[in-house]
Amino acid sequence: MAIGATSAEVGKSDPIITRLANEDKKWFFQKPNLLFLYLMLFPTCMGIELTSGFDSQMINALQIVPTWKEAFGPKEDPKIGPQGALKGIIAAAYSLGAILSLPMIPWVNDRFGRRASIFIGSTIMVVGALIQGFAQHVAMYIIARMILGFGIPTCIVSGSSLIGELAYPKERPILTSLFNVAYFVGQIVAAAVCFGTNSIPNQWAWRIPSLLQICPSLLQLCFVFFLPESPRWLITKDRSQEAFEILTKYHGETDRGVEFVQAEMAQMQATIRLELESSKKSWTDLFKTAGMRRRVLITTMLGLFTQWSGNTLISYYLVDLLDMIGFKDSVYVQKINVSIACWSLVCGVTVSLLVTKIRRRVMYLACTISLLCCYIAWTVSMQQAQTAKEAGHPNNAANIATLFFIYAYSPCYNMGYNALTYTYMVEIWPYAERSGGIAFFQLFGRLAGFFTTFVNPIGLHDVGWKYLISYCVWLAYEVVFVYFMFPETFGRTLEELAFLFEDKKLADQVVAAVEKVIHHDDQHDAPPGRHRDSLEKIGSVENKETAV
Repeated sequence: MAIGATSAEVGKSDPIITRLANEDKKWFFQKPNLLFLYLMLFPTCMGIELTSGFDSQMINALQIVPTWKEAFGPKEDPKIGPQGALKGIIAAAYSLGAILSLPMIPWVNDRFGRRASIFIGSTIMVVGALIQGFAQHVAMYIIARMILGFGIPTCIVSGSSLIGELAYPKERPILTSLFNVAYFVGQIVAAAVCFGTNSIPNQWAWRIPSLLQICPSLLQLCFVFFLPESPRWLITKDRSQEAFEILTKYHGETDRGVEFVQAEMAQMQATIRLELESSKKSWTDLFKTAGMRRRVLITTMLGLFTQWSGNTLISYYLVDLLDMIGFKDSVYVQKINVSIACWSLVCGVTVSLLVTKIRRRVMYLACTISLLCCYIAWTVSMQQAQTAKEAGHPNNAANIATLFFIYAYSPCYNMGYNALTYTYMVEIWPYAERSGGIAFFQLFGRLAGFFTTFVNPIGLHDVGWKYLISYCVWLAYEVVFVYFMFPETFGRTLEELAFLFEDKKLADQVVAAVEKVIHHDDQHDAPPGRHRDSLEKIGSVENKETAV
């Protein structure tokens, strides 16, 4: 492992809770309460990215629907549909709305909790989808998409945090990795819906898909309060007893349930207390120490990487890419749309199941290097295909090669930027700054998404295949940055990573709190009531130690 990536990783603590969790031999489906929790996480938290996936594929597919083109195309020739900057702003309005909402997300999350934040964001998206479906002109359509975008970051930040904070440590990396996989499910549904409505001879061909974007948000509104609140959020609100009961119910279904929950609770309390002692609960907390600034740098770059790695070309402008190499038939293009979405889902699920086996840095390096190789090959094949088309002699081999690299892009991207995105964000940010950190990631991801979705159609139109060279250069930079700057977070709980870049003494204090509980249980087989009492005593002792 590179020295540059590890020199500041001084605050990793002894993974006691991780070892206890790994000793548990029961599968999650053998634990009724935990199984119910995971089933509820899917329509609520996992289902959040359905909206983003549906949106990208819908805009992609509607660009070949004649009635959509006529509704928003220029008055002098509406059949050609929106062009250039107008096409870019229609696609980018979703990201622009998201950017506008980001400054208030940490406050909403910390004030109202994870569940209420999901409810608020979903309500906003329901309103946006209704306006989008009944839009009467292009300005109304763009505003509706901005409202949709305004609601989605609140749900994403809250949902990804809630998954990481509720899941049992053994399954937590897989569940947070599956969070982004719902994006591809949304793509498949949108591609299938648009394929089905493509033949409708009136404006309902585009209004139906636009209205159906309401469905994921309705799921979240219906199911979100079947979930418990985050135990960590409850601890910060002096509701530790409720947090303890939630952990006991969902994490205590093991042979060493009481002991494990006691140790987990002690770890959370000690870590959160140490975090909040120096936290002002403001955006300035993200920049106050060298460790925090490094987290911000990694988060900023990861936000840019997830959107500037060429994925928006495929997700928003596949129609233009295929048109450049001679594929114009709408039915054929719709079939490719659906097949790419299905292929991406298979890749995303497969990679997400490997996150407990392969280290984070290995996956990110494999992702960036393979993306660079894929894009270089894609650029070469695109050049051959477009040059042959312009000369009037189509190069079928180059066309097929271009299609192949478009499909090959998906497993390369999924290795890191899909499977690990929110897993990594939840891991590198401590609880006190987690909402702000993920919101910061969303900020740069949305800024990058807005920029690329706006610029991509202009670049493809003006310079053709040469536009892909810019992505090759950027991907080379990604490889270097990941190698030198990304820390390893594999195989530890969130609290064991809380002081990753800070003083080792802080991590040792948390370990001491856990060891007190473990040693107490080893020496005395105390009943549950006494365990709670001992936990409270530990908290008071730690407070005194910190004061000294």
